[in-house]
Amino acid sequence: MSIVRGLIRSVQRQKGAHEHQESLQPTGVHSQSVRHSGRLELRDLSVDLDTFRLRGVTLDVRAGEYVVVLGPTGAGKTVLLEAVAGLFSPHRGRILIDGQDVTDAPPEKRGIGFVYQDYALFPHLDVAENIAFGLKLQSALRAPSFQARLPGLPARVVRRLAPGRADSPDDDLNIGPDGSIDHRVAQISELLSADHLLDRRPDTLSGGEQQRVALARALVVEPRLLLLDEPLSALDPETKESLQRELARVHRDLGTTTLHVTHDFEEAVALADRIAVVQGGRIVQVGSPEAIFRRPANEFVARFVGVRNVLAGAVEEGSLDGFRLFTHDGIQLAVVTELNGPAHASIRPEDIIVSLEPLRSSARNAFQGEIVEVADRGTLIYLTVQVGGDAASDRQLTNDRDPPTSLTCVITHRSLEEMGLRERKEVHLAFKASAVHVF
Repeated sequence: MSIVRGLIRSVQRQKGAHEHQESLQPTGVHSQSVRHSGRLELRDLSVDLDTFRLRGVTLDVRAGEYVVVLGPTGAGKTVLLEAVAGLFSPHRGRILIDGQDVTDAPPEKRGIGFVYQDYALFPHLDVAENIAFGLKLQSALRAPSFQARLPGLPARVVRRLAPGRADSPDDDLNIGPDGSIDHRVAQISELLSADHLLDRRPDTLSGGEQQRVALARALVVEPRLLLLDEPLSALDPETKESLQRELARVHRDLGTTTLHVTHDFEEAVALADRIAVVQGGRIVQVGSPEAIFRRPANEFVARFVGVRNVLAGAVEEGSLDGFRLFTHDGIQLAVVTELNGPAHASIRPEDIIVSLEPLRSSARNAFQGEIVEVADRGTLIYLTVQVGGDAASDRQLTNDRDPPTSLTCVITHRSLEEMGLRERKEVHLAFKASAVHVF
């Protein structure tokens, strides 16, 4: 997860650079690109299905914002997206887009573009026709003879594939300066680097190319809100990283309000302005990637984002040298918190320093322990060290009844070799009081 921390810093620097660049643009340049972005408000949204319930979801997504809904399989991420799209009717709560209540509006009237994990491209149409489908459907939806013009096409397929932009009765189909569908298809395919694919059929495309086409089809109708359902999960690592960069670039260029669901925290960090963590059909934490990473709201969030060291204990009354004391199974941690009584403490593995001798540093927490596991994870090594029990340290309380506590640390292959670390070897651990998050 030190890779994730580096990624967070990199993304923050990139966003800062882009914000500075935009501030230097002439007035109206950025506003022109976000003219179709919508503001999404979910108010106490609940959906009852036979096997699942979405419960009391409240979430605000600002116009032009990129929000990632993060959670494990079965948490309710896709159900949430489909409820926003109008594919499921909530039994309670409201959905508002730009302040307009669309809770009972049909999908094609919500102004939403939807990209599914399986792409859902028409196999009998070439790429250009797939991208143009939504534009043609927008026009057809206005015609009284819509069902006659598209015989045999189920309404649910129409709604799923091309809900498009919400149009007023007086709104004409603004698809390009020359008024042609071909022009708009050419524009969006060039933006997504898919212009060389226009004459090909979906079954001749790679996974990454199919995803570009599906994204182009969703964006060509200029939706107020773009919904992405695990868009990168089926791709190999190299293609996934390339599409992540592409999604970030397209969002900067168009400014389309985006709600993206995934189970991958690194993907969320790379793309999100904010992250909403979902557990069991509820949103349990909303915040910036840095806040989710450094200050998880509960044990589930902490473990899901890779904290690994989550300790149950209690914060004692009073303080020592300006720090509070958190007690867990006979060991004490110096912490910075306003909480009292029963609590949890989390320490990220990369915040723990490993050495062969006691460290002289500003770190307030120091322990001696024994390595019980060395786990090679490719680029990094995870050490599990038992402290407490028979170990002794300046900040340890021990007795015969207290079981040892396991702490996981992360080091590089080079550090492993230079220190000669192996199982059953004694080491010293140190970390700052500010590195301990108490909740």
